Amino acid sequence: MSMLTTLQISSSAMNAQMVRMNTTASNLANMDVVGSSEAEAYKAKKPIFKTVMETYTNNDFQASVSVSGIHVTERANSKRYDPQNPAANGDGYVFMSNVNSIEEMVDMTNASRSYQTNVEVMNATKKMMMSTLQLGR
Repeated sequence: MSMLTTLQISSSAMNAQMVRMNTTASNLANMDVVGSSEAEAYKAKKPIFKTVMETYTNNDFQASVSVSGIHVTERANSKRYDPQNPAANGDGYVFMSNVNSIEEMVDMTNASRSYQTNVEVMNATKKMMMSTLQLGR
């Protein structure tokens, strides 16, 4: 495995974590959005990661990560009696989003830490490359 391959793998992981962070930010932004029916209410979204096998031999192993899609959670939306709300249905109920703020904050923290770890991998690889170049002097 070359050092450039290491950079490509870390880069793919960083891209995947950015999608995860953007999805989490979208979920948190829509946390208080209500709808007049469960179908109209916001549903939390989660990215689906997929391993991409670049090379798999006895001497070389390269696998990166990609986002294969975005999954809409199937957790039920809660309803709240609020007849004064303009979005209330005929019975006076509004349907809340199914976003769990604690779960989203944990996802955001994990995405941030994974991103930071891959930045450290890239920095260590860059330092190794620079050290290798210094040997030639």
